[in-house]
Amino acid sequence: MIRKLRIQFTALAMLSLLLLLAVIIAGMNLLNYRSVVSDADEVLYLISQNRGVFPNMDGGQGPGGRHPHGMSPELPYESRYFSVLLGDDGTVIRVDTSRIASVDSSQAADYAMAVEQRSSEKGFFKQFRYIKSYEGNVVRISFLDCGRKLDAYRNFLLISIVMASAGFLVVFFVIVFFSGKFTRPIAESYEKQKHFITDAGHEIKTPLTIISANTDLLEMDIGYNECLDEIRQQAKRLTGLTNDLVSLARMEESERTMTMIEFPISDVVQEAATPFQAPAQAQNKQLVCNIQPMLSMKGNDQAVSQLVSLLLDNALKYSPEGGVISLELVRQGKHLVLSVFNPTFEEIRPDQLSHVFDRFYRSDPSRNSQTGGHGIGLSIAKAIVTAHGGKISAQTKDGHSFLISAIFSAS
Repeated sequence: MIRKLRIQFTALAMLSLLLLLAVIIAGMNLLNYRSVVSDADEVLYLISQNRGVFPNMDGGQGPGGRHPHGMSPELPYESRYFSVLLGDDGTVIRVDTSRIASVDSSQAADYAMAVEQRSSEKGFFKQFRYIKSYEGNVVRISFLDCGRKLDAYRNFLLISIVMASAGFLVVFFVIVFFSGKFTRPIAESYEKQKHFITDAGHEIKTPLTIISANTDLLEMDIGYNECLDEIRQQAKRLTGLTNDLVSLARMEESERTMTMIEFPISDVVQEAATPFQAPAQAQNKQLVCNIQPMLSMKGNDQAVSQLVSLLLDNALKYSPEGGVISLELVRQGKHLVLSVFNPTFEEIRPDQLSHVFDRFYRSDPSRNSQTGGHGIGLSIAKAIVTAHGGKISAQTKDGHSFLISAIFSAS
């Protein structure tokens, strides 16, 4: 239990960290990319508005030696660009590659004709950012070399991912290390609690046995007496509670050491259900079994038999006279589903379903006192299912019925 709690805590913490890092990395790199695109579009806009070349930026400088457009006067000399003028029939009219050395006129013409087929007015073609501008019946396509900025963007993206991954791993090992230290007192307390229940259970059994024996002796001497009968019933009730507590503690202790073998679960469930037919008839109730034959699973057959007994005992205790109890075992894909359905005396509220597997939980204390329930049976059932790596759940469709389903992995 503590191990699962530690795993869940670590998984939740790392998932939260992963989402945080993903948001930060995505945000930073998105802003970085938009900055590259925005700067390139601004430059291309100036070029396209000035027939494929930069406007004169030598004069009219503002404070700090910057152009009124907000650009450095060195920008025309730093930028590598070219433009192609296409006619309305798609033919190349003029190519200007004087401001770039990596692209010749033929390549520039090919790039322009390829871009012309696109519906977008601007975008990226290889490492070049382009923009279309119309001059009468012709279209000018201006290209700006963004190779260095795109390389810088990719490098930043790669570095941010690597650094985030390294930080993620460091935090993971730190959380794993300290989670063990933080949960150690809880684990020790939990282990002491289980040992206490087991030890106290054995110690309580002896005086209970003596009380029951002395009650029988007194009854033999003085005859039937209501007080003696009440003492016997309460001793029997306390013995049952003690046995349930010890059984639950042992089940939780044996989650890791329980012997798991391949066994025919169909036969085990049938054998466990058969003894409940007679009590069901005696209480004027009907037990219907629908067990798919030839099913098997890897687990502990004695524990699964106890699980069936607990679920059927619970169904018999809390179903009204004349009720129909159904036990079903079927295979659904890669899973085995064991379910027990029964009608109920009282209405079951949705908020009660999340507590039915809690220890000592009673949805109706007065009814439980009549039936002799301790509120531990379903806790033991959950421990058995958990020890087999399965899941157990409770639900009600109409508020006056109870369905418990246990799901196991099929062989």
